[in-house]
Amino acid sequence: MSNSADSPQGPVHRFEWRLVRLLTAAVFALAGLIFVTSFNTAKGTNIRTDASLLKLSDLIQQRSAKNADLDESTAALRGDIDVLAQRDNGSTKAENVKLGALEKAAGTEKISGPAVTVTLNDAPPNAQAAPGYPEPQANDLVIHQQDLQAVVNALWQGGARGVQVMDQRLISTSAVRCVGNTLILQGRVYSPPYKITAVGDRGALKKALAASPAIQNYQLYVKAYGLGWKVDDREAVTLPGYSGTVDLHYAKPVR
Repeated sequence: MSNSADSPQGPVHRFEWRLVRLLTAAVFALAGLIFVTSFNTAKGTNIRTDASLLKLSDLIQQRSAKNADLDESTAALRGDIDVLAQRDNGSTKAENVKLGALEKAAGTEKISGPAVTVTLNDAPPNAQAAPGYPEPQANDLVIHQQDLQAVVNALWQGGARGVQVMDQRLISTSAVRCVGNTLILQGRVYSPPYKITAVGDRGALKKALAASPAIQNYQLYVKAYGLGWKVDDREAVTLPGYSGTVDLHYAKPVR
């Protein structure tokens, strides 16, 4: 007769069987925990979202296109308002002249004349430092908000009658903002190269550009790492009037 320890029903076999049962129970318990956690997270919604919907860049581009459509609608409505305003509304000639001057100052009327266009661009791919300069960091090779703002400020200081960034006319409430290496202007998104056009005395405009300390600092990076910088004279340019909303939004104290 064989020893009980060697029997298939002996203590060793029973221990292994109990271990298998315990491991199986642990697996089912873990699976249950995962299901409960998934249910609480989803709250009845599908948590397997298409990857493209998670891309912030796609969302920004969609909103930018929508804002462009809204700008066109606003411009059409503004045109209708201008037509109605030209009808006899009881205003005197002096009042109409004053209104016209205010519209030009506000940037809602198109203007024409000689102009200067400034083009800024990121450094070329795989840009290397010029001799005598340190190796560039990532921020050294792209256009920043401060660079665009420096050009806009210099052009205003140079007596510009109107300024346009890319295809949008600037007004007193316009804000030039950059996120990463993209420009967000009045609800729309742009990528480099960036073009800034100003109507005015071209000599005075270029003199103001050359005298700007911020632009002089930018020129160092142009020389060191190849950032784009180009100034073109324009004989005759027509800048469209600003057609977006002019409503002001401001914070209010919580009561």
